[in-house]
Amino acid sequence: MLDELAQQLPAGVLITNPDTMEAYRRDRANDPNAGMPVAVVRATEVEHVQTAIKFAAKHNIPVVPRGAGSGLSGGSTAVDGCIVISVDKMNNIDIDPVTRTAVVQPGAINNEVKVAAAEHGLWYPPDPASFQFCSIGGNIATNAGGLCCVKYGVTTDYVLGLEVVLPDGRLVKLGGPRLKDVAGLSLTKLFVGSEGTLGIIVSITLRLIPAQRQPTTLVATFPTLEGTMNAVLEITRKMRPSMLEFMDDVCINAVEDQMKMGLDRSVKAMLVVQSDEPAQYATEEIQLVEVICNRNGASECYYTADPDEGEMFAAARRAAIPAVEMTGTILLEDVGVPIPRLGDLVVGIEEISKNRDVTVAVMAHAGDGNTHPLVVFDPTDKDQEERAHIAYGEIMDLAMRLGGTITGEHGVGKLKQPWLTNYLGDDVLDLNHRIKKAIDPQGIMNPGSCFVMG
Repeated sequence: MLDELAQQLPAGVLITNPDTMEAYRRDRANDPNAGMPVAVVRATEVEHVQTAIKFAAKHNIPVVPRGAGSGLSGGSTAVDGCIVISVDKMNNIDIDPVTRTAVVQPGAINNEVKVAAAEHGLWYPPDPASFQFCSIGGNIATNAGGLCCVKYGVTTDYVLGLEVVLPDGRLVKLGGPRLKDVAGLSLTKLFVGSEGTLGIIVSITLRLIPAQRQPTTLVATFPTLEGTMNAVLEITRKMRPSMLEFMDDVCINAVEDQMKMGLDRSVKAMLVVQSDEPAQYATEEIQLVEVICNRNGASECYYTADPDEGEMFAAARRAAIPAVEMTGTILLEDVGVPIPRLGDLVVGIEEISKNRDVTVAVMAHAGDGNTHPLVVFDPTDKDQEERAHIAYGEIMDLAMRLGGTITGEHGVGKLKQPWLTNYLGDDVLDLNHRIKKAIDPQGIMNPGSCFVMG
């Protein structure tokens, strides 16, 4: 049967060798239940994506879209018998400085877009911690955020238009290089965050803004979680910094083990705060942050206008996940709550960690309430692994009780799918299913990811 598809694609695009396909079975979540595809299509042209999807629709074969494979929720985990369509080779970037837009393909790396925009004095703000290796297509699939989203917003705020290959192989164009466009339903926004369940995005029109000013950076350490969270709440009530990041003691120690920065291992938490206002105002804003941190019991505050020094502290925050990964196998959360409940969430996670006797490292985009708890366990200790999975579910339940979400930017994927029904409720889940069925009546797009059709 695959001979038919092979005849329709150029040499080298279709991969059927099991050893080669092994690299396309999992994303960064390392789902142990990943299936084996029957083929991988490494598309370099839109027509390759259309051909593969038309073939899959004809033969009722599941399709799993894949970009850089950097996803953290199992959203591009292969299922048995599927065709993985990889768009990592579709990576063109075209900047238009007049309209301040970029037309990019889904395989373009986030940082590559930033660099291309910077050549024209422009900036693409969304900056996940993995910006150096995550793809724009994947960012759109999960509506990724990042360290500066507290001030500048998330991926969807910069998506003006999409070209999407639908589950029947048709190519549709949604939106475009216009700042205002309300004709028809907002289908562009529907596909942002759809996790590959509605189609495959093959082109994106992004909004760019003038280059960011060099930020002034403050680092504050705290002896208690409560004091840290109170400082976050007071900061967000009074100002809008361009970065407001949180690391707990587990993260601090893991990062210090790897980076040897001289971070204080004895503290309970650390905040990294930046202001990118004009120099005079940035200094005033950061000085006010310092007053707030000290008022809430900070053990030390340090700020600098030196861009390299400031970037070093931001890099420490970005390094937190890989640093914690060095300490054991992890189950990665992505729960978010309203900012007034952030303290309850962080303290509650600490209690879960103690009750289940497992390590939980917590980092957060504190300015918008989005946390990334990492439950760490030794895979050779089956009892500890079981406790870790229990803690993972309890953290999800805690976030929902606090009026939060099971995912702020990593997506539901396969790892969080069991909690989706309780989070959405029956009526909203039914509406999701109806939209999914209307666009993908065969149910071939990324089955089992995000939500499972009845």
